[in-house]
Amino acid sequence: MLQITDLHVAYGAIQALAGVSLEINAGEIVTLIGGNGAGKTTTLRAVSGLLRAKSGAVRFAGEDITGLAPHTIVARGLCHVPEGRMIFANLTVAENLAMGAYLSTDPARDERNRELVFTTFPRLKERLTQTAGTLSGGEQQMLAIGRALMGNPRFLMLDEPSLGIAPRLISTIFEKIVEINRTHGITILLVEQNANLALEVSSRAYVLETGRIAMQGESKTLRADPRLRATYLGG
Repeated sequence: MLQITDLHVAYGAIQALAGVSLEINAGEIVTLIGGNGAGKTTTLRAVSGLLRAKSGAVRFAGEDITGLAPHTIVARGLCHVPEGRMIFANLTVAENLAMGAYLSTDPARDERNRELVFTTFPRLKERLTQTAGTLSGGEQQMLAIGRALMGNPRFLMLDEPSLGIAPRLISTIFEKIVEINRTHGITILLVEQNANLALEVSSRAYVLETGRIAMQGESKTLRADPRLRATYLGG
């Protein structure tokens, strides 16, 4: 469903990605792990059109989307939940969800997606009129994912969904990520600093180091790899 080939991205003279290639099949949860500054967020931003690649290609569902505008990529069914959530803090929960459906011209589909959001995150339905900036970190993450679901995605990219969330809510968020994948068939690319958790919920993983893919394979195999355990799993 997603194919990244020899992707190079630079910030001025600083090379952030140096030939990243990866593939994700429909229906998978695949995780991208690595240390700070490895290029994980840069990879997602390049796929979603927020950064322009120097070279390389990104194909989604068989189409070349390299260099397309972000809203055009969203309209194709690829939605990005950014690091730090980036909700509209001064808008209500309901208004944030409506922004997720900004491109839609199908009210019936919007209503189905809204029900999907409320089924997945019942707490959001209880807080529809609440200003988003007053929600807890976990609730804001629910809202960020819910806003993406309003875009009717076939593919979700999630950047650090556990960041800044109370430990008691992290497991809930990840249970919902698995539910979105398994129940609704939405393919997921997950970037997550908590490598143990990421490998637990994903089927396959790529390890990114200084802008290059250093390791890849089935998540259960990588969890047992001594090199990965020493570097990322505290083993």
